[in-house]
Amino acid sequence: MAGPLLHARARTLPAALAALVGTAAFAVWAAARLDAYVDPDRRVPVVALAPLLAAAVIGVSLYSPSDELDRTAVRPWWPLRLAQLAGLVAMAAVLLPLAVLGHPEAFGPPAVIRNTLGCTGVTAAAAVLIGARLSWLPAFGYVSAVYLGSAGARGRAVAVWAWPVQPGAQPGAWAAALGAFAVGGALYVVRGARAEGPRG
Repeated sequence: MAGPLLHARARTLPAALAALVGTAAFAVWAAARLDAYVDPDRRVPVVALAPLLAAAVIGVSLYSPSDELDRTAVRPWWPLRLAQLAGLVAMAAVLLPLAVLGHPEAFGPPAVIRNTLGCTGVTAAAAVLIGARLSWLPAFGYVSAVYLGSAGARGRAVAVWAWPVQPGAQPGAWAAALGAFAVGGALYVVRGARAEGPRG
């Protein structure tokens, strides 16, 4: 029991949980001001950006202040990493859809859950490659570029590369997001976040 508690405290999980609740509350507030009942397409900013913010919170929480201890521990750390990642993603996937209830076929809960998985996968992979502190940067750059640059894009591949701004029922968008989550999540669970210097 001491191991999981130590793991949670070292990765400031209480602060991450509070930040996820705050992100969901902000998403609900923002969605209420978009008059989405007039046109569900007005939810696109919330559907694209709220999961991105949640993934940033999750990514930063993957920071390990004791990388050497993690690598030399008698017990493997991958089950704790898996539990942490899965728990935070599950919490985000439960809370964020509250902002976009209704119209599931357009920009409703399925789209938010898909984007939460995809953004978290990109962030988890970035934590392994560049470190947890900056793990939000690749997802932020990608989602921002897609959000700003995909308007009017045509073709069968759009649903795949522009998955953050696709309606909830797009199979290609789901395949891309689930693929990102599977690869990024597995990479993080197996390898852990890249070692970084001490804070400060």
